Amino acid sequence: MYVAIAGASGYTGLELLRILENYQGIKINQVTSRQYAGRALKDVFPVFNKSKNQNLVFSQELDFKSSDIYFLCLPHDASLEVAKQLYDNGKTVIDLSAAYRIKDSKIYPNYYNFEHKFEDLLSKAVYGLPEVYRESIKSAKLIANPGCYPTATILGLYPILKNNLIEENSIIIVNALSGISGAGRHLKEDFMYPEGYSNVYAYNLTKHRHTPEMEDVVKNITGKNISIRFTPHIIPISRGMLSTITVEVDISKKDLKDLYYQTYKDEYFIRLQERPSRIKEVIGTNFCDIYVDYDEKNKMAVITSAIDNLSKGASSQAVQNMNILLGKPENYCLQHLPLFP
Repeated sequence: MYVAIAGASGYTGLELLRILENYQGIKINQVTSRQYAGRALKDVFPVFNKSKNQNLVFSQELDFKSSDIYFLCLPHDASLEVAKQLYDNGKTVIDLSAAYRIKDSKIYPNYYNFEHKFEDLLSKAVYGLPEVYRESIKSAKLIANPGCYPTATILGLYPILKNNLIEENSIIIVNALSGISGAGRHLKEDFMYPEGYSNVYAYNLTKHRHTPEMEDVVKNITGKNISIRFTPHIIPISRGMLSTITVEVDISKKDLKDLYYQTYKDEYFIRLQERPSRIKEVIGTNFCDIYVDYDEKNKMAVITSAIDNLSKGASSQAVQNMNILLGKPENYCLQHLPLFP
């Protein structure tokens, strides 16, 4: 089984290379990077010295025929075109961009600055959140790997959504914190060391790209129009993400906790905690740590959900999706514990 990683020199591409190092039965035969084309992986990134893939040479262009599974770690508008060409060539695509996540094509010009030209393919893409859409993923040819903030948030909410506990036209309050790597591997003033060190700030307060993605999934699960009041923050760590979710539900604290344990009792990558979730306990893993509490005075569920934004929020979740496609155990090659402390 030949595997290609397009955009392999970005953080999510490099994370895929790290995770797939010990994956049996596949061979990575393409890695692309326009910036590093013609150079070997180990020469650009010495961290891969002694890796079995150390001598892979970055190519500038992607060969649409020589691989079986294609991971796309490309900008959204580039993935839009590449995914279409690969799909038309009968290839299996796991797209880590947002190009096929949101079913309403009218969202893309407002949030991603491009027109979605492939509505038919958009309707065929499967949202790659295994704990919610596992059965659809099994036969998918195009998987839209979820965003990091939506992964943490939807998994934190899913038992409540699945059991129809939120009223029509409700508002879910989400405050989320992310490490700087979520901004990608490129120079930007806000994410330079002197700007980010010892600093915390909110951004995109009223129009973040992940808001319509979350609302789209919520509506798909519940059939209701429910709004997300989402506020993201950058914190001075490299990787990791914490989502704190507040939503009005009429249920007892015990029943709410029981609901979460019942929903997630067979999910390997969901760890229900007895204290609020902590970022450091999921770093480098595919785990999502969830804590649920209940504010009885205001009838509000309060949930914290922690993931590694580059792993469960991107690359390891993409591998989890590949495991489902290949009929392997979902935790194959994803059983590593976090680096701690």
